[in-house]
Amino acid sequence: MSDLISILKNTIGDSGVLTGTEVSERMIHVWYPNPITALCIVRPRNTEEVAEVLKICNAHSQTVVPHGGLTGLVQGSNARPTDVVLSLERMNQIEHIDTVGRTMTVQAGVPLQVVQEASEKEDLMFPLDLGARGSCQIGGNISTNAGGNRVIRFGMTRENVLGLEAVLPDGTILTSLNSMIKNNSGYDLKQLFIGTEGTLGIITRAVLRLREIPQNLPTAFAAFESFEQVTRFLRFVDRELGGSLSAFEVMWHDYYERVTTEPANNSKPVPGDYPLYVLIESLSSSNKTENESFESILGQALELNLVADAAVAKSESDRKAMWNIRDSVEHFFRYGHAFLYDVSLGIRHMDEYVDEVKARLKSIWPDHHCCTLGHIADGNIHFAISVGDDSPESFKKVNDCVYEPLQPIGGAISAEHGIGTEKIEYLKLSRSSAEIDVMRLIKRALDPKNILNPNKIFTSLP
Repeated sequence: MSDLISILKNTIGDSGVLTGTEVSERMIHVWYPNPITALCIVRPRNTEEVAEVLKICNAHSQTVVPHGGLTGLVQGSNARPTDVVLSLERMNQIEHIDTVGRTMTVQAGVPLQVVQEASEKEDLMFPLDLGARGSCQIGGNISTNAGGNRVIRFGMTRENVLGLEAVLPDGTILTSLNSMIKNNSGYDLKQLFIGTEGTLGIITRAVLRLREIPQNLPTAFAAFESFEQVTRFLRFVDRELGGSLSAFEVMWHDYYERVTTEPANNSKPVPGDYPLYVLIESLSSSNKTENESFESILGQALELNLVADAAVAKSESDRKAMWNIRDSVEHFFRYGHAFLYDVSLGIRHMDEYVDEVKARLKSIWPDHHCCTLGHIADGNIHFAISVGDDSPESFKKVNDCVYEPLQPIGGAISAEHGIGTEKIEYLKLSRSSAEIDVMRLIKRALDPKNILNPNKIFTSLP
């Protein structure tokens, strides 16, 4: 393997290849202190160097694991001691912003927050938003088809990418940097790489779709007596806001209580204790009447008994404080290790599904801790579950509690984080054998040597 490392260093320079302690000093995830294990970490500076690296690795049948911001939650970027890690960290440039066409062309290693801030300087916005915005990279967002807080208004990452450049496992550069919303000229090849977790190619550049920046962000925090009340309110507020609803973040009492009590320092926006809470955000113009209309709609909801209580943000600091409640996910780990989940299912099934998951957990671990929240308007629920240990046996049992109830109601084991290695065993609950066979067929066609992120999504190819 020393020969391979020498070839890689000769190709992209000594500084572009990390070995030994330079590898082990890096952590596998922004949240977890475990050191990376890999043969080396290769850090190309451009698409051409990515192509050369993959060409070399393919010729040597060398497995390659792509790394972005290391914020994923399904071990999709885990590497073995024999793997080459390909990090996009040095490919971090914004290449072009077209303010007329409202697009931005970026390298894959640009952090999401940098994209957001660059857009805002042009009075535009990139609508994808999630808690890991400061660390996650655009290439990783695309390869996992990230969702986040504004899916109800703007869709998943897939809907916000117009074109891509990717490198195939054999080093072929596939450039399709389309900048048009409409382009029906043959196959839309970018879809081969969006949401496929780096198993079919390495995304190197992308054309992102930007939107007009909102001048106003009316925000409120509401409390509810039942999930049925939440669903009625969702339909009401979405209709009354005329399509401007951009966030509908639901927090069950178990999550809300944890992030509004010590050592958390968030204040409760509404007094009292309720089973459910919702953070509502609208994107609107600067017209003062829009704020008045937003408050009027909430007032109507209270009169119609669609809401138990509500508080409207009166300032930017109020708005940020409300969002901080939703983003205080560090408190997942208050009771030690937490298993993290994201699933999706029909809204009509959510209440009984959450109850069933919690009942299953309680039957095994009466003293377990569970946090529940989600972007439920798009069918997404998150759990953070602590059961007192992080053993493989406990992890398997918790997985069964969360995933098995999804199959009879047609739910999905992954909403926005992918499959990685954690969910391989359960993919069959959400995808038919025919679908999985076609996935394998595509993988074999593009990566016959199975070098790119092997054993992710499904096990080794036959």
